[in-house]
Amino acid sequence: MVRTAIILLAATLVACSSTPERPATYKVKRGDTLYAIAWRHRLDYHDLARWNGIGRDYLIYPGQVLRLYPPSKGSARSTPPPKKSTRQSTLPSRPQPPPARVASNIKWRWPVEGGSATLTSRPNGGQGLTIAGRRGADILAAAGGRVVYTGTGLLGYGQLVIIKHDDTYLSAYGHTDTVVVKEGQTVAAGQKIATMGAGPQGTPQLYFEIRINGTPRNPLALLPQRR
Repeated sequence: MVRTAIILLAATLVACSSTPERPATYKVKRGDTLYAIAWRHRLDYHDLARWNGIGRDYLIYPGQVLRLYPPSKGSARSTPPPKKSTRQSTLPSRPQPPPARVASNIKWRWPVEGGSATLTSRPNGGQGLTIAGRRGADILAAAGGRVVYTGTGLLGYGQLVIIKHDDTYLSAYGHTDTVVVKEGQTVAAGQKIATMGAGPQGTPQLYFEIRINGTPRNPLALLPQRR
C-alpha cells in the first residue's frame, strides 16, 4: 500500500516537472512586437527570431504563429504570416547567472532625480529598482538609444517604456503615467521620456530594469553611485 502511494507520488512529480512553463506557440496580435513577446515569455528576442526564421529586421505580422521553444530536427518553421498584413517591428528575456560586477561601455545615469531606491526581485526572476518619488516627476532615459516598446501589455509593469541601447542592453521604465516618446524614436541620455505614475499599492514610484541579453540584472552594478 505504502509502496503504491510512493510510486503514484513520484509519477505525479515527474508529470508536474515536465509541464512547460510557457505555451509552445504564440499567435501575434495587432500591436505586438517581437521584443514585447520575448519579454513576456522570458526569452531572448534573438533566440525567438532564430527559432522562427525571422530576419534581422525583426518584423512580425498579426496572425503569425511563433514557436516559443527551439525547433526539433525536421520540424516545420512557424506558420507564414498572412498576406497583406501590417508589419510590426519587435523586444527581449532569458535568465542567466549575473556576475558580481558588470562592465559596460555605456555611460549610465539615474532615470530620476532623487528618491529612495530599493533593490527588488521579481517573482519570475531577475532584479530591478523600485524608486520612490513624486507622481508626475520626470523620468529620464538612463542612456541613449531607441524606444522599442510603449504600452501596458506586460503584466506587472503598469504602463511601460523600453529602450534598446545596443544589441546587448535594454532599459525598462515601469509604472509610468504620461509617456512623451513613441516607439521607434531615438532618445538621448537624460532626455525626458515619461512621468512617474503609481505602483501596485498606489504609491508614486518608478520600477526600473537594465537587461543584459534579455536578463534583468542588478541596476546598482551599472548605475553611478549617488552622492
